[in-house]
Amino acid sequence: MPNANDIPEPQAVHTPITRSAIFIVATLTQGDAHADTVRAWCADVAALVRSVGKRVPSGNLSCVVGFGSGAWDTLFGAPRPAQLHPFREFGPSERRAIATPGDILLHIRADQMDLCFELATQLMTRLGESVQVVDEVHGFRYFDLRSMVGFVDGTENPEGREAVDFTMIGDEDPEFTSGSYVLVQKYLHDMTGWNALSVETQERIIGRTKLSDIELDEAVKPTSSHSSLTTLVENGQEVKILRDNMPFGRPGSGEFGTFFIGYARSPDPIEKMLENMFVGRPPGNYDRLLDYSRAATGGLFFVPSATLLEELADRTPPAADPADEASPATPANLPAPAEPAHDGSLNIGSLKGTSQYE
Repeated sequence: MPNANDIPEPQAVHTPITRSAIFIVATLTQGDAHADTVRAWCADVAALVRSVGKRVPSGNLSCVVGFGSGAWDTLFGAPRPAQLHPFREFGPSERRAIATPGDILLHIRADQMDLCFELATQLMTRLGESVQVVDEVHGFRYFDLRSMVGFVDGTENPEGREAVDFTMIGDEDPEFTSGSYVLVQKYLHDMTGWNALSVETQERIIGRTKLSDIELDEAVKPTSSHSSLTTLVENGQEVKILRDNMPFGRPGSGEFGTFFIGYARSPDPIEKMLENMFVGRPPGNYDRLLDYSRAATGGLFFVPSATLLEELADRTPPAADPADEASPATPANLPAPAEPAHDGSLNIGSLKGTSQYE
């Protein structure tokens, strides 16, 4: 049994839900000097969080940093987290969990958006031109922890010791103890179509009551409901992930969304949930919420422990592969597409679909 003092300090994965969040996904700029800047930045993150957070001690400011598969190889080389890989796509073209470029993830949380904003500014200033931001979302708490579609989000999140057990890497990958995996997706919602449904129809799609947040009885809850397909049971025990989703949007532009972020000690349970949602369990019995919600981004990242994050600043950069230098560069963690290339549009008007419950 390891001494508690020998266990690396985790990053702020288990921070209580806050009122505000900023999510930033960025890609690396090519070049050794830029890689050196990012590695050095790893040692600055904790100090910047302390400096900004000290100005409002009650603000619960935190930041979690994650790295994509290709970025890990570029910046740090071996050893690498055992289960880190590019985002895996799921589903047919009309409802697909797509992979999009992303090498670094910042998950900044606080009870005040000004704290999030100031920390994001300081962190990005230090990174400078060494990264290119490909997605930035400012999220907010929506009433009593409601998602954009009006239902309470994260009800089944693990808490306390259980949260640690489901999210923190242990002896299965000892060089990365106290690390986590995190998967993110930005969903855009067809709120006009969703709001045209009756409350009863919405409840059958989600699998819970809208007002009281009570799970529907198994006798009436469809097997294609969101809660059914995202519930995993192995060897008689439910396997959970830790969600900290946030609504976001621009009403004047007709944009209404949810930024999904799920932490786990392995990517496997989150990927199984996505497969159940987008492909179906069994295939074809997919999540009908996807008739009104579209995944516009997707990325998988490894979150090193806070201890390791600081140590990565001194990691010897990996030797360059001559074959890599001779070939055109591609986004570090974007796998070859399984479907025809996407046009990159986030046009919410493209969300169409009818529910089997209407």
